Amino acid sequence: MLMLVLFTSTSHGQSASRKKIIIDTDLFSDVDDAGALLLASTIDSAELLAVNVNYPSSYSAFAASSILGHYQHSHVPIGLTRPINDDTFWDRMMFEYGEFASKVAYHWRNASSLSFAEEAWDPVDLYRKILAEQDDDSVTIASIGFLENLSALLNSTADCYSQLSGLELVTAKVSELVIMGGDYPSGYEWNFYGFGPAITAHVVHTWPSAMTFLGSQVGENVLSGRRLVEEGPDADPVRSAYIWYNGRDKARYSWDPLTTLYAVQGLGELFKYGNSGGHNHIYPNGSNVWLPESKGNSQHWLELAVPPTAAGKVLDELFLDGARRFA
Repeated sequence: MLMLVLFTSTSHGQSASRKKIIIDTDLFSDVDDAGALLLASTIDSAELLAVNVNYPSSYSAFAASSILGHYQHSHVPIGLTRPINDDTFWDRMMFEYGEFASKVAYHWRNASSLSFAEEAWDPVDLYRKILAEQDDDSVTIASIGFLENLSALLNSTADCYSQLSGLELVTAKVSELVIMGGDYPSGYEWNFYGFGPAITAHVVHTWPSAMTFLGSQVGENVLSGRRLVEEGPDADPVRSAYIWYNGRDKARYSWDPLTTLYAVQGLGELFKYGNSGGHNHIYPNGSNVWLPESKGNSQHWLELAVPPTAAGKVLDELFLDGARRFA
């Protein structure tokens, strides 16, 4: 098992085939989004093109900008859903998890490329600009939150960036959309029902290119982050985010880091497809079910190809490797 961890943690140095990635994140109420940004910023085989934030807190945008800046990715543009607010997270359900976005935004503000939240891009404009600049069939989008930005992209029309509609632009430029959401073969999961089930259905039922889904149970079975807290550099923003959110003595579920890792590296040795055909269907309440009929675009859901503890070790090694390189 150690050989698996070492292979995965060092193979990202092969930068000849860098994967063009856009992250769409709800960085706000769970620290695994911060872990995902660490991976997207520090795995050498990833070329991070943009980060769109789909929760409209100014602190979410500032935290994302500070994390990217710390890992020397201040050139990566950030979009933020409107209307912007100054909400901070309060755990009214478990009374266990702590707020971290505003703290990261404040303590690493010198690393941020944003002085004001309003400087963040409109997400649809950012999508359209970035996609129009890329080669055809070259971009992977990792959705690790709500799907409002993606729905708005599909609904967009010709503008100064491209004469293509949103649907046409996605068809031309996006090779795969990787979504953390739902459960498989069926389930009822927050990212799909929490913001707007109709928006989720619009994206999943309309998206023209390949889609791959990582369900809730996969992420819940894989724990990561504790080694970053225990062994990572003191000045690392994601390490501090895990401490503020989750404490010093616990690991965290790994929904978003796993989704991001697949988006960058593909199946590799960690993942396998859980289906050989069919498609994902979203019901009006946001629940989902995998139906046997295949549609025009390729659709898959992911399972682990290794034990959950092994997957967690891989993530922890990648977290530490990335954080130490920028200490």
